[in-house]
Amino acid sequence: MRIGIFTDSYSPFINGVTTSVLMLKKGLEKKGHTVFVVTVNAESVKYKLEERGKVLRLPAIPVGIYDYRLSGIYPLKAIKIIKKWNLDVIHCQTEFGVGTFARIIAKQFHIPLVHTYHTMYEDYVHYITKGYFNKTGKKIVEYLTLFYCDKTATELVVPTKKAYELFKEKYKVNRDVYIVPTGIEVEKFFLENNKNLNISKMRSELGISKNDFVILFVGRIASEKNVELLINSMKSIIPECPNAKLLVVGDGPDLEKYKKNVINNKIEDYVIFTGKVPWEEIANYYLISDVFATASITETQGLTVIEAMAASLPVVCIDDDSFTNTVIDGMNGIIFKNKRGYKKAIVSLYNDRKLLKKLSSHARISADMHSSKHFVESILDVYKIAIKNNRKEIIPLVGKIKGILNKGDDHEKNNSTKP
Repeated sequence: MRIGIFTDSYSPFINGVTTSVLMLKKGLEKKGHTVFVVTVNAESVKYKLEERGKVLRLPAIPVGIYDYRLSGIYPLKAIKIIKKWNLDVIHCQTEFGVGTFARIIAKQFHIPLVHTYHTMYEDYVHYITKGYFNKTGKKIVEYLTLFYCDKTATELVVPTKKAYELFKEKYKVNRDVYIVPTGIEVEKFFLENNKNLNISKMRSELGISKNDFVILFVGRIASEKNVELLINSMKSIIPECPNAKLLVVGDGPDLEKYKKNVINNKIEDYVIFTGKVPWEEIANYYLISDVFATASITETQGLTVIEAMAASLPVVCIDDDSFTNTVIDGMNGIIFKNKRGYKKAIVSLYNDRKLLKKLSSHARISADMHSSKHFVESILDVYKIAIKNNRKEIIPLVGKIKGILNKGDDHEKNNSTKP
């Protein structure tokens, strides 16, 4: 099968969508499929072909939201290249920019379009509205989401039940919606596959001692991730857990604000910020930690939670549908509802090493269910459905065209004069 993945997020950008795309591409290629990628050029406003002509980067401009860049919706030079790829299916990973282009290409060349909905846009409206007209902004987001995901896609994929319920219960979408959790390369996070890692040395370099109990957060440092709850909780956790340290891995718009918050609360010896970390090094941070914590309620699927479990870390997460399909309270982690519940979970794991070991063991087992192999096989099933349904749409169209042409021929015969 010849598959075209259209995405605004791709290496070198590191986020959940990039992780999903890279895992999918690698998994599909392992199964013998040919994968092409259309994405943005992160370095300049120029076209660029990479990986022996299989990755096409489009000219794009920064839009001022993180590292996000927006391409034109109909880059003419790209059309000739993509036409030669002779794609069987297009898999779109974004609604705007490259996503709009994907829809135009799919329609122009009659290629089935599978769309994966990654982002709960309603939770990000405040970045655009700055607090004004949030209600109107959410209505616009709802309209655009339905247009891109429901009206223009042959098949729709979501990573969690939470996203499924958004379409089915809130947006009242009357179509098939496939829940396919994003797979990860779980083996990358296994301790036995990271033999070059010197845990004590890395801990020492970060200011963490051998006896410290490390609570890890990995992700974008922004308000919607609710990192503030984890940071502010440290003040009440420290008296009961004097060797506890919060390790915050990632970058984002609120990083400096949180650093000042830590200094103001005089807990700078207990909260460590690493800033942006290269993707190839990220597994090390999981492997030097004791538990993983997140209070974010804006995820469609918490990939960092699966990464943590693959590294045998129990997960302490807020009660949200994006996590509760993965984290089972008391088995591979602890689910909390508020700041008080979070503190209780951390203190219990700090004091009860037997419980910590039990949850750690089950976390590793749970991670296997989210391997890239299962992810790829499920996506391939959706591709086959999309191709089949696309043929059902094309055959009647071809019949109509033939009918029109036949009528035209009959009309010419009836109105022709004999020589």
